[in-house]
Amino acid sequence: MLSYLARYSEYFGPLRLLEYRTVRTVLAALTALVIGFAIGPMLIRRFRELKLGQGYVDDRTGALGATYLDKQHTPAMGGLIIFFAVFASAVLWAAPNIWVFVSLFVYAALTVPGLRDDYLKVVHQNRDGISSWEKIAWQSLVTLGALGMLLWHPLSAGKVRELWVPFVKYAIVDHMPWWMLLGLIYLWVVGFSNAINLTDGLDGLAVGCTITVTLVFGIMAYVADHVFLSEYLLISHVPGTSELTVICGALIGGCMAFLWFNSYPAEVFMGDTGSLALGGLIGVMAFMIHQPLTLVLAGGVFVMELLSVVIQVGWFKYTKRRFGTGRRVFLMAPMHHHFQKQGWPETKVVLRFWVLSLGFALASLATLKLR
Repeated sequence: MLSYLARYSEYFGPLRLLEYRTVRTVLAALTALVIGFAIGPMLIRRFRELKLGQGYVDDRTGALGATYLDKQHTPAMGGLIIFFAVFASAVLWAAPNIWVFVSLFVYAALTVPGLRDDYLKVVHQNRDGISSWEKIAWQSLVTLGALGMLLWHPLSAGKVRELWVPFVKYAIVDHMPWWMLLGLIYLWVVGFSNAINLTDGLDGLAVGCTITVTLVFGIMAYVADHVFLSEYLLISHVPGTSELTVICGALIGGCMAFLWFNSYPAEVFMGDTGSLALGGLIGVMAFMIHQPLTLVLAGGVFVMELLSVVIQVGWFKYTKRRFGTGRRVFLMAPMHHHFQKQGWPETKVVLRFWVLSLGFALASLATLKLR
C-alpha cells in the first residue's frame, strides 16, 4: 500500500526509494519485527490470563513426558504473533498483484483451521484437535481457491502452467493440464503445511528453520522477476514475483520476533495456528516462482521430519500385519524426538537442525547456477 507513495516523489524526493523492492523488503522486515516485539508480550499475557496453555501432558511422548511437565502451561496459539506482524507488514509494503494476493489468501485461510485446532486442544482439552479429514478438507479448499485465482488472472494464467525443475535450463512442460497442475500445487501447499506442523515440536526449531527457507525464496522470487538475472541464470522469468520478496522480508521479520519469545525456554508455542499457515505460504510461493522441487532441498529439515513419520507409521503397520508385532525404524517420530530419546538435550537438537537447515538453504541457492 505504501508503495504508491513513490508516485509523489516529485514533491518529496526520498519517496522514490519506495520504487525499489529491496528497500521495501528491508522496511517490511523491520516493520514486522517491530510489530512482533510490540504485540508479543501483550498476546502472551492475554493467553496466560485466558489459560490458553496446553494444560495436559501428552502421554504419547512416553519417556519424554517428564521433559514437558514444565511446558504444560506454556501458552499456545503463538502463531498469531507471526500472522499479525507478517500480514500487516505485507499489506503496508508489498505492491498488490496476483502473486501477493494469492500468497496472503493462502496464509490467512490456513491460519483458520490451525487456530480452530489449537482452540479445541487448549480450551476444550481435546488432545486430537480437529479431525484429519476436516484439516485435509480445509487445506484442499484453500488449494483449489488459490489455483482458481492463478488460472483466472491473465498475469498468472499462462506462467503457472509451466513446470521447471532444477538443473534444467528450460521448462520441461510448457502447458500442464489442469489435473497435473492441481496435483502439484496440492502436494506442495498441503505437504509443506503438514511438514512444518510436524517439525514444530521443540522450542525454536520450526521457526528457526522457516527463517532460512524464507531467505532462500525471497532471493529466488527477486531473481525470477529480474529480466537480466533470470536470463543469465537460465531460470523461469515470472513478472511481478519480486513483490513476493517483500512478503518474505515481512515473514523473516515476523519469525525473528516470534523466535525471541519461542527460544528455549519458550514463553509461547507456535501451535497449528502458525505452522499450518507458514507451510502453506512457503509452498505456494515456491510453486508460483517455478521452484517447487528446489523447496524439497531448501526445506530439507521439514522433508526429513515428514518422511520420518511416514516411514515410522508405514513400517509399523507393515510389520504388524506381516509379523503380528509392529516394529519401529526410529526410537520416536518425528525425527527430532528420536535424537532426544538418544539423550541429546533439546537445545543441541534445535541448534544442529538449524545448522542442517542452513546447509540445505545454501545447497538450494547453488542450484540457481547449475544448469
